Amino acid sequence: MKKGREFIYSIFARYFILIITALPNFWIFYFIFTPLTVYPVYFILDLLFNASISGNTIFIGDYLSPIQIIDACIAGSAYYLLLIFNLSVPNIKFYKRIKMICFAFVSFLIVNIMRIVLLSAIFILKPNLFDISHKLSWYVGSIVLVVAIWFIEVKKFKIKEIPFYSDIKSISKHIK
Repeated sequence: MKKGREFIYSIFARYFILIITALPNFWIFYFIFTPLTVYPVYFILDLLFNASISGNTIFIGDYLSPIQIIDACIAGSAYYLLLIFNLSVPNIKFYKRIKMICFAFVSFLIVNIMRIVLLSAIFILKPNLFDISHKLSWYVGSIVLVVAIWFIEVKKFKIKEIPFYSDIKSISKHIK
């Protein structure tokens, strides 16, 4: 009976966290990851192009068009999807789950910073290529990146269960 109770508490806690972090509009991800994204991008662009910053807007030397890093650039929904993958898998010890979430978030943060720096360089040096590069990195690259990070996590942390499916399977087993 104790094991069944722990299982119910685990499901409730994991999915409660998923619901709470989504409300309102992923604000927690933007609150945490906006400065963690904007300032490294600024520092790298400053090394390359003599940049200045005001809020989330980066100005490059005498270049007329500033680079504004908006919420979509921060990709709060991608962090949320990674959190969903990590919390919708049962039977993972607490500290291992924390390591997995940190690995996923740090991996995405690093690649996202590199993506924004690269797109900024394209915007400055080859503006005619910016739109297509931006659209490809947004529509294709972000999805591929999140899925790739999850598959790397599965291999690195030896995850055997399937998100959601394993929980549903366990629930139906406990009901019987």
